[in-house]
Amino acid sequence: MKILVCISHVPDTTSKINFTDGDTKFDTNGVQFVINPNDEFGLTRAMWFKEKQGASVDVANVGGPETEPTLRKALAIGADNAIRVNTEATDGFYVARQLAKVIQDGGYDLVIAGRESIDYNGGMVPGMISALTGANFVNTCIGLEVEGDMATVTREIDGGKETSTAKLPLIVGGQKGLVEESDLRIPNMRGIMMARKKPLTVVEPIEANQETKAVQFQKPTPKGEVTLVDPENIDQLVTLLHNEAKVI
Repeated sequence: MKILVCISHVPDTTSKINFTDGDTKFDTNGVQFVINPNDEFGLTRAMWFKEKQGASVDVANVGGPETEPTLRKALAIGADNAIRVNTEATDGFYVARQLAKVIQDGGYDLVIAGRESIDYNGGMVPGMISALTGANFVNTCIGLEVEGDMATVTREIDGGKETSTAKLPLIVGGQKGLVEESDLRIPNMRGIMMARKKPLTVVEPIEANQETKAVQFQKPTPKGEVTLVDPENIDQLVTLLHNEAKVI
């Protein structure tokens, strides 16, 4: 089984976020980048398939040279090969077109992508890849088993779970539940040393339209002051809820 895991290069959630050029561009100065968490769950699941079923695992990313440390980390975790599409990831459709080309060229049986990246939270790319490649698609996936050319997939739905089967090739939009956080792997020294020798292929992008463009970013409004109320002072709590919060 040939597996491709799509890897997004995203800011660490502890990074301080700022914008430049009139709030039109993300300021990367001083920002630590990591593997998108939803992709990391998928990568760990793919490693299980490699170890238990002899699958091969490639990783792919759309981005510039600055994203290569993130791909090297994926190789250090255990992926066999990495592919970087050498262009800026500015638009969901554009990214999907680039990844679809990688998938078609590689002939993958199973593609695991995060259901969304934690920077732009678009949640569009896995579905678009499915449409562009003609493969089956299951989103918000929290469980995945493969036997032969059939996959059994569990996904999160409103108020519960749904389990279904799908024939390969299959595109999965994965999230926490594919594996748990405690299952995620930290590269060891041997893995880091081996990752330096593993293939990281750079391919040039194909022509594709960029259908959307971010015109401005805005940070959330800072939280207001907090008023602490003594638990014995119910009258003050009621007064504040009525006169200031206006919720009663």
